[in-house]
Amino acid sequence: MRRYADIIIDISHEAVDRVFQYAVPWELISDIDIGDEVIVPFGRGDTERKGYVTGFSDETSYDESKIKEIIGKSDTISINKRFIKLAFWIKTNFGGTMIQALKTVLPVKEKIKAQEKKTVIFKASMDDVEAIRAKYVKSRSSAKLRLFNELIEEKALPFEIVRDKLHISSVTLKSLEKDGVIEIISEQEYRQVAQYASAKDIGFELNEYQLSAIEAVAGDFEKGISNTYLLYGVTGSGKTEVYIECIRRVVASGKQAIMLIPEIALTYQTVKRFRRVFGDRVTILHSKLSKGEKYDQYLRVTRGEVDVVIGPRSALFVPFERLGLIVIDEEHESSYKSDKLPAFHAREVAEYIAKDSGASLLLGSATPSVTSFYRARRGEIKLISLPERAGAGELAEVELTDLREELKKGNRTPFGAVLKRRIEDALAANEQVMLFINRRGFESSISCRSCGEVITCPHCDVALTLHGRSKLICHYCGFEIGYTKKCPACGAEHLAGFKMGTEKLVELTEKTFPGARVLRMDTDTVRRKDGHEEILEKFALHEADILVGTQMIVKGHDFANVTVMGIMLADMSLNDADYMAAERTFELLTQAAGRAGRADKKGYVVIQTYRPDHYSIVNAMKQDYDAFFGEEIAYREMLGFPPAYHMLGILVTSEKEAYADALALNIADHIKREFASEDRRVKVIGPGTSIISKINDVFRRVVYVRHTEHRNLVEIKDEMEAVLEKKGLPSHARIMFDFDPVRTL
Repeated sequence: MRRYADIIIDISHEAVDRVFQYAVPWELISDIDIGDEVIVPFGRGDTERKGYVTGFSDETSYDESKIKEIIGKSDTISINKRFIKLAFWIKTNFGGTMIQALKTVLPVKEKIKAQEKKTVIFKASMDDVEAIRAKYVKSRSSAKLRLFNELIEEKALPFEIVRDKLHISSVTLKSLEKDGVIEIISEQEYRQVAQYASAKDIGFELNEYQLSAIEAVAGDFEKGISNTYLLYGVTGSGKTEVYIECIRRVVASGKQAIMLIPEIALTYQTVKRFRRVFGDRVTILHSKLSKGEKYDQYLRVTRGEVDVVIGPRSALFVPFERLGLIVIDEEHESSYKSDKLPAFHAREVAEYIAKDSGASLLLGSATPSVTSFYRARRGEIKLISLPERAGAGELAEVELTDLREELKKGNRTPFGAVLKRRIEDALAANEQVMLFINRRGFESSISCRSCGEVITCPHCDVALTLHGRSKLICHYCGFEIGYTKKCPACGAEHLAGFKMGTEKLVELTEKTFPGARVLRMDTDTVRRKDGHEEILEKFALHEADILVGTQMIVKGHDFANVTVMGIMLADMSLNDADYMAAERTFELLTQAAGRAGRADKKGYVVIQTYRPDHYSIVNAMKQDYDAFFGEEIAYREMLGFPPAYHMLGILVTSEKEAYADALALNIADHIKREFASEDRRVKVIGPGTSIISKINDVFRRVVYVRHTEHRNLVEIKDEMEAVLEKKGLPSHARIMFDFDPVRTL
């Protein structure tokens, strides 16, 4: 039996759009592996080209007589092999095609023309100055004379000054060059992406907990021990200082580091602090950079001019050859999970990259993900704690407002009495306020404005979702009931969704606090390239008194003058039809509470909610993660949700509703028949309607599969991919696999 290799020619994204199949010579079958560089005949002239192996098969769909054979294996060990192996691992563990995985992990998509810095230099002998000047005066060459006189004084001028300010034409410059009076030199100039003012490193005093944490990570690294660590520290405990010092020691040993942050909004403050320590040896990579800026930064990395890269999850794929440490700040954030194929999680990919590179992985959070804390409790990763705030700051005082009581008193404004008073006091003292409203909750989930009851599924304990005007449906098991406006708990006819957003809140804030300068920060206001930085810098410079925003204002920002944080609708995310709703709510509230009282001023956090007794809100108010984790993990274990079980979501989409229904049913039946009948731990839920049943006239159906072992779900995914490939899907249908989804599909 012959063996065939799937090969991409060279490494360019044009080549990645197609894989070519070659026969593997018998003598090379045991020597060639995924990612290996090989030499192959290519094109009509069989020109020898480099290629990279991306997969193998025992059969071909082409005419076997026309299949060419691999010439040989290259001895080159390049970073490309690591990326191809990584792409193969991602495809295997998260689904999607090899092409999709390659496009995810390979660096810059196309070569960009270098940006040049031109300088005009005076070359004539000083002995000839008067003769040259007389010549230009006599010939009335005013442009030449103008530039000549400037260069006698300056000796060198930037090309832009010569062209735009002195108005010297290219014809004049060529003539001067020909006469030997000037020389124009060109140097490559990188497009700058991190021009934040950076004072010299003034150092910082570390407390005993920070020193212990640094020694645990950097100390292990210096002993040749690489590990995965979870740094669990209360808000304001100085996690960033720990990251910086660990990275500094790793870099001092000749290694490189990647610092992941969950959102571009955090780039400004993070880079500012890192540049004080690492200067120009640190850079950033994120989606708001231009193609040229991205290309230049990758070029700097490949030339060894960068030690530290900061950015969101895509920064994981920077081509470092001496990687020593990966840090994932706010590791609990759902933005680390890709919402496109392949649906990988940066935390898991980082762990693979770290092991493959012999590097360490440091996860950090004030509210660790239940998954990471569960692993730490089981001893799979090393837990490090920072139990106290660093410096003079103390945890803010947290106050709770029951919005049901405010409603009874006739208060229909967004501001409860306590929050209104705290804001007025802060403004009078020339202090600043942040107001957080969480827009992640779905408007179609229903709660009672009288008693706070959320209508939930009796089988899954997640919020039911309103479909049309008559049905409430569970998107996990398909349970449904009719919808009426009467609350089943208290009988009041106050069932409704909530429709306030940041824009409305800004309008009401300005009306309630006339004279206060209000800024808004959400996806609409940060669309421009530097939108995040502009808003944050204005607020930092106290050009605004109140900052209203979504989640992006509660993550990692440090404003010394903020003394009040108002959390407008704390229970909104509890209404998500999602098993992670309580975890997400606890994280957001705890992170938000940590923004107030960061310096030596007393801080106040006011949590406004219709559900003051929910355990996520009670424990967030006390900032008691351990108590929250205890209740949450009991719930997950009882209902079989991650991390107690692993879960595979299979999303079926089609432009034809009947086909989507039939295909989802066939997938569920096949898994039940082939896997669930033999292994009782395989639980198949569905098929059901996706949380958004139709997008752009494409119908969406979902099947969930649960098992205690991730590898068993990978096996099920592999089986379904093989079955569907053999059967073939029509052009109007798609399948997406999502392991341990962080959002309801």
